[in-house]
Amino acid sequence: MKQKPPSLIRAHVVVSGRVQGVFFRAETQKTAQAHGVTGWVKNLPDGRVEAVFEGTEDAVNAVVAWCHTGPPYAVVTEVSVTREDYTGAFDRFFITW
Repeated sequence: MKQKPPSLIRAHVVVSGRVQGVFFRAETQKTAQAHGVTGWVKNLPDGRVEAVFEGTEDAVNAVVAWCHTGPPYAVVTEVSVTREDYTGAFDRFFITW
Protein backbone atom coordinates (compact mmCIF):
# COMPACT_ATOMS: atom_id res chain seq x y z
CA MET A 1 0.00 0.00 0.00
CA LYS A 2 1.39 3.38 -1.02
CA GLN A 3 1.81 5.94 1.74
CA LYS A 4 0.18 9.29 1.24
CA PRO A 5 2.73 12.13 1.23
CA PRO A 6 2.49 14.40 4.29
CA SER A 7 0.21 17.37 3.76
CA LEU A 8 1.94 20.73 3.56
CA ILE A 9 0.42 23.64 5.46
CA ARG A 10 1.00 27.31 6.27
CA ALA A 11 0.36 29.07 9.58
CA HIS A 12 0.44 32.83 10.13
CA VAL A 13 1.13 33.48 13.81
CA VAL A 14 1.13 36.60 15.99
CA VAL A 15 2.51 36.20 19.52
CA SER A 16 1.73 38.67 22.31
CA GLY A 17 3.33 39.20 25.71
CA ARG A 18 6.95 39.82 26.69
CA VAL A 19 8.31 38.50 23.40
CA GLN A 20 10.79 41.16 22.32
CA GLY A 21 14.25 41.45 23.84
CA VAL A 22 14.16 37.79 24.96
CA PHE A 23 15.66 36.14 21.84
CA PHE A 24 12.21 35.10 20.60
CA ARG A 25 13.07 35.57 16.91
CA ALA A 26 16.41 33.74 17.10
CA GLU A 27 14.92 30.85 19.07
CA THR A 28 11.94 30.68 16.68
CA GLN A 29 14.39 30.40 13.79
CA LYS A 30 16.32 27.60 15.55
CA THR A 31 13.11 25.74 16.38
CA ALA A 32 11.73 26.10 12.85
CA GLN A 33 15.00 24.93 11.30
CA ALA A 34 15.14 21.94 13.65
CA HIS A 35 11.69 20.90 12.39
CA GLY A 36 12.44 21.58 8.72
CA VAL A 37 9.96 24.46 8.59
CA THR A 38 10.44 27.42 6.23
CA GLY A 39 9.13 30.99 6.49
CA TRP A 40 10.02 34.08 8.49
CA VAL A 41 9.71 35.84 11.85
CA LYS A 42 9.83 39.54 12.76
CA ASN A 43 9.17 42.00 15.58
CA LEU A 44 6.14 44.26 15.24
CA PRO A 45 6.23 47.92 16.34
CA ASP A 46 3.58 47.23 19.02
CA GLY A 47 5.77 44.71 20.87
CA ARG A 48 4.34 41.52 19.37
CA VAL A 49 6.14 39.00 17.16
CA GLU A 50 4.74 37.87 13.80
CA ALA A 51 5.74 34.73 11.91
CA VAL A 52 4.78 32.59 8.93
CA PHE A 53 5.56 28.87 9.02
CA GLU A 54 5.36 26.45 6.09
CA GLY A 55 6.05 22.73 6.10
CA THR A 56 4.47 19.42 6.95
CA GLU A 57 1.46 19.57 9.21
CA ASP A 58 3.28 17.85 12.08
CA ALA A 59 6.33 20.13 11.81
CA VAL A 60 4.34 23.37 11.58
CA ASN A 61 2.10 22.31 14.47
CA ALA A 62 5.20 21.58 16.58
CA VAL A 63 6.64 25.05 15.95
CA VAL A 64 3.28 26.73 16.61
CA ALA A 65 3.00 24.77 19.87
CA TRP A 66 6.52 25.97 20.83
CA CYS A 67 5.35 29.58 20.26
CA HIS A 68 2.90 29.21 23.16
CA THR A 69 5.91 29.07 25.51
CA GLY A 70 8.82 30.54 23.56
CA PRO A 71 12.34 30.90 24.93
CA PRO A 72 13.05 30.90 28.70
CA TYR A 73 12.67 34.66 29.34
CA ALA A 74 9.53 35.12 27.25
CA VAL A 75 6.10 35.53 28.81
CA VAL A 76 3.57 34.59 26.15
CA THR A 77 0.05 35.86 26.85
CA GLU A 78 -1.63 35.12 23.52
CA VAL A 79 -0.93 33.27 20.26
CA SER A 80 -3.15 34.04 17.30
CA VAL A 81 -2.93 31.41 14.54
CA THR A 82 -4.43 31.79 11.08
CA ARG A 83 -4.23 28.80 8.75
CA GLU A 84 -3.52 29.82 5.16
CA ASP A 85 -2.93 28.00 1.88
CA TYR A 86 0.56 26.55 1.52
CA THR A 87 2.56 28.51 -1.07
CA GLY A 88 6.04 26.95 -1.11
CA ALA A 89 7.41 30.50 -1.33
CA PHE A 90 10.38 29.95 1.01
CA ASP A 91 13.54 27.89 0.74
CA ARG A 92 14.62 28.48 4.35
CA PHE A 93 13.51 30.12 7.61
CA PHE A 94 14.77 33.65 8.23
CA ILE A 95 14.49 36.64 10.54
CA THR A 96 13.20 39.75 8.82
CA TRP A 97 12.52 43.37 9.78
